[in-house]
Amino acid sequence: MRHSTGTSRATGQWFESRDGHRWWFDSGALALDFAYTGAMGDNPAWERLHEPSHWGAWLEERFDDVDTTVGAGDLRDALALRAAIARAVTGMSRNEQPSPADVDVINLFAATPDIPPALPGGTRQAGRSRARPGQALSELAREAVVLICDEERIRECAASDCAIVFYDESRSNNRRWCSMQRCGNRAKVRAHRAKAK
Repeated sequence: MRHSTGTSRATGQWFESRDGHRWWFDSGALALDFAYTGAMGDNPAWERLHEPSHWGAWLEERFDDVDTTVGAGDLRDALALRAAIARAVTGMSRNEQPSPADVDVINLFAATPDIPPALPGGTRQAGRSRARPGQALSELAREAVVLICDEERIRECAASDCAIVFYDESRSNNRRWCSMQRCGNRAKVRAHRAKAK
């Protein structure tokens, strides 16, 4: 996804299944990566934001220009937005419209100032040298608005035993699996076994 700063931020993160198998999941959108820090999915091990420092660490991994010194209020805001995004996109993947309450939360954060673009190399600094955590939340909320408006690309994994949601960034708009390392590979193995019989 393109962000208001004009840069493309890498998406994806490592997940661990209940049986201890690690696999890479690229959600296709930073807002979904954010939602998958704990508000989405049924695996309690995926929760990553237990305290403010965890929220700061997540920001540091993804935003070079954000002050990652965060407090309890910053974490509360992050968890509120995260939950609204998670509920909205999970519902959208099942052809359900987001609730008005979740729309309001996402819109509220999207309406706050985001991280402004800036050219490097100048001799004067305009504004703060580092953006505030709330500005990163604004970027995530704005991306969520774009995702929700592009609803046909929000999908649930095609595997019958998986409910992971992703944003299909493929040009052909035909991504089926949460990950080829996980569900895609299992489907290929099943198809191969069925063909062999």
